[in-house]
Formats: sequence, structure tokens, C-alpha cells
Amino acid sequence: MLLSPSLQAQSSFQISLKEINGDYMTINDLKGTQLTVVDFWATWCKPCVKSIPKLVELSHQYEGNEVAFVGINVDSPRNTSKVRPFAKSRQIDYPVLLDSDQELFSELLVSVLPTLFILDSEGKVLYTHEGYSTGDEKVFKAKIQEFLHSNE
Repeated sequence: MLLSPSLQAQSSFQISLKEINGDYMTINDLKGTQLTVVDFWATWCKPCVKSIPKLVELSHQYEGNEVAFVGINVDSPRNTSKVRPFAKSRQIDYPVLLDSDQELFSELLVSVLPTLFILDSEGKVLYTHEGYSTGDEKVFKAKIQEFLHSNE
């Protein structure tokens, strides 16, 4: 699913969010990578729990290939203490940001978890995928390949 041009234009990913390690960053701090894969998820979301190992595996396939992965957790403030152990147990080794007040989630009109965005090097949304079903990771990989090759 592609975002409408009006939503693409207003999607900035400029909000600074806290990482689970305590640092703050924006998605645009990753500029310089050709593509950034952004995954909105929650610890209580069953499709998210199923998709995360596939995204971790995909992130390993693209290590050093100008593709960055970022997870954005939208658990409520009372559940944020669960996020770090959850990420560790799922071996998420890319940055995980906390959007516990759902500011970025709301700004981008995300309504389904998980929601995955693929951004270009300027932070423009190239692709959006809502939900997760077994095999969707093949779609994600195909889209990443398509966008990497279109920039050659």
C-alpha cells in the first residue's frame, strides 16, 4: 500500500524519540543510508511478535548494504519497562525507539500494528505495509530490492 501524495509530503519523521538505551534520535539521524525500514510495533501485538524475527533476519541480510532498520514501539507509558527485555529476548539488534505517547504514530496516521514504512535517503515514504501475515517478509525484501535498484 502506498501513501497518498499528500500524506507522503507531510511525513517528516522529524520527531525526536528516546531509544531503549536512553539516547534520543530522529529517523532522519540515519540519513546517508539509501533506505530506512521503520517498523511500528507493540509488545502485546500478536502479528508484531510474529513479524519481528523476520525483520531481524531481513536486517541481517542487508547489513552494510545501505539499508537501516528501526523499530518504533508504541506501548503505553506504563508498559515501557517491558520493551527492553522484549527486544532483547527477540534479539532485536537495530535501534528501538519509544513512542509511548504515540506522537509520531498519530502524526503519520498509523492505525494498524504492525505498520512498516520504507523511506528513501531523504526520509520520504516510498512504501507502507499495514499488518503482517506469514510470507509478508518476502514482499518487504522485494520492495527493498526494487528501491535499491531504482537508485543505481
